[in-house]
This record gives sequence, C-alpha cells and structure tokens, in this order.
Amino acid sequence: MGASPTGVVTPGAVAAPLGRVYAALGLQVLISAGTYLAAKRAMTELSPFTVVLWRFLVCGVAFTLLLALTPGPKLPPRSAWKRVALLGLMGGPVNQTLFFSGLSRSTSAHAALLYALTPLGVYVASLVLGRERASRRATLGILTALVGVVVLLLGRGLASAQGSVQGDLLILMAVVAWVIYTTEGRPLASEYGALRATAWTMTVATALQLPLIPFVLEPAQVWAASFAAKAAIVYLGLMTSVVAYLLWYYALSKVPASKVAIFSNLQPAATALAAWAFLDEALHWELALGGALVLLGVRLTQAAPVKPAPVVVRAG
Repeated sequence: MGASPTGVVTPGAVAAPLGRVYAALGLQVLISAGTYLAAKRAMTELSPFTVVLWRFLVCGVAFTLLLALTPGPKLPPRSAWKRVALLGLMGGPVNQTLFFSGLSRSTSAHAALLYALTPLGVYVASLVLGRERASRRATLGILTALVGVVVLLLGRGLASAQGSVQGDLLILMAVVAWVIYTTEGRPLASEYGALRATAWTMTVATALQLPLIPFVLEPAQVWAASFAAKAAIVYLGLMTSVVAYLLWYYALSKVPASKVAIFSNLQPAATALAAWAFLDEALHWELALGGALVLLGVRLTQAAPVKPAPVVVRAG
C-alpha cells in the first residue's frame, strides 16, 4: 500500500498482500505475549533498569550488524534525524523503562489491560494528526476488542490481582510513549522501509542507554544469574526488540497505524495461552468469550474502509 511521507495512504495505491501483513502481526503478537513472561522471569533476579539496559545492549549490537550487512545507507538522512531521535527516545528509554518499572510494581494482567488501550490511543492520535478520518466501523471494532480484553482479564482474576496504583500509572505512561512510537513511526517506515526505520530508532534507543552503564550494568550479578534469567534477557533483546519490532514496522509500512495497533489486543489472549502452556495456569470460559470479542473487534477494524484526511489546498 502506497503512502506519502506524512503517513497518509495515497488514493489508488495497491496494497501489499494482506496475508503477509496479518501473518507478520500474528507472529509479532506471539512474540510479544512471551515478553510479559520473560520480563517477569528476568526481574525475579535482576533490577528493572539492569534488564532494560542489557536488553538494549543485545538489540543494539544486533541492529548495528544488520545495518552493516545490509546494502544501502547506514545512517538516516539529515531530514529524518529529528524523527528518528524522537522514536528512539519514545520506543527505547521512555517506553521500556516505564514499562519494566511499572511491571515490577504491578501485575501482568494489569499491564495487558492498560496496553489494550493502545489501539484507541493510536486511532485518536491519527485523527488528531489528520492521517485518518473517523470511521464508525473502526471505532466499533476498537471498542469491541477492548471489551473482549476486559472480559478475558476478568476471567484471569484481574479483580483480585492488586497491582499498585504507582505501577499502573507507570505502565499507562509507557502506553502513551508506545502510541507516539507507533503513530510517528509509520511515516518513517513507509518512506525508508521497516528494516532501516527499526534499526535506526533502536540503535538510537541503545545509544541513549549507554550513560547508565556505570550505574546499572551490574556484570557480576548478571553473570551470576540463572540460565533462565539470562535466556529471558536474550529473548527480550533479540525476539522482542529485534524480530517483533521489525514485524511491527513492516506492518506499519503497509497499512494504517490504527489497523496495526488493534492486533495488540490479541496479546492478552496469547499471553493467557502461553501461561497455560508453560506455567500451568487454568483456562476459563472467559478466554473463549473474550477472545471471540477481540477477534470480532480486529475483524471489524480491518474491514473498515481507509479514510485518509482530505488534503487542504491553500490559495496562493
């Protein structure tokens, strides 16, 4: 699907095969579902700041190698530096530090519920920025999926999972940063491709973490950590920060941000299944009902017609 540098879908553009986009987002959902489990596991032995730093050191090395081995420009053009810096800040230090700090004080259920606000935030931001026009079907789909997430998480005991208010507020601020990363990242991914857009922003995110090395690197503690904790950090650094982010930006380069963001509502269901498979957590009838509502919401949002904002022509 063609897009202008501002992220507005151009009329008459030929869409990329949606099957590939949906497959990429499905894999991204599965990887992201494991992120909650991996993050909780790593933080049983290491501080949130140490986990975040090592995560970005791993992904920073990976993206530097990818840029070095990929033909084409290694650095963003001067005109894109401001956007790359903003995305690196939002997607890296701000989002991840707030997310891990909040998750250490709250619960995975609360985090999943708050992140379910992402599609609504992206949709509203796209409307405010003039990159999409309001659609009743898209709005209905987003709200239906949000209700499904609430039903799902109630079935997992959300009411009794008492996360701290402080932790929930930190996670909510992380969601705001992720909304900015998603809405502002679409123009970059559309113009320069998913690989370079992700590599540039995540390399900047890693560079912004480097001043923390003397304070939170804790190499001796990380070395003494269990194999499971180390594996969790590698998972967060490679699978979540490299593969999942690449898939996210690939989808953003093909379809509007609101249609990509709605897939994040599938993560609680995927997380519940992962917890059942790996942590022996029981499945409830709410999983079927909540999952069905989420799938219906995703389907409604994907079926909504794309309505780019009208171009205003000013008289000379």
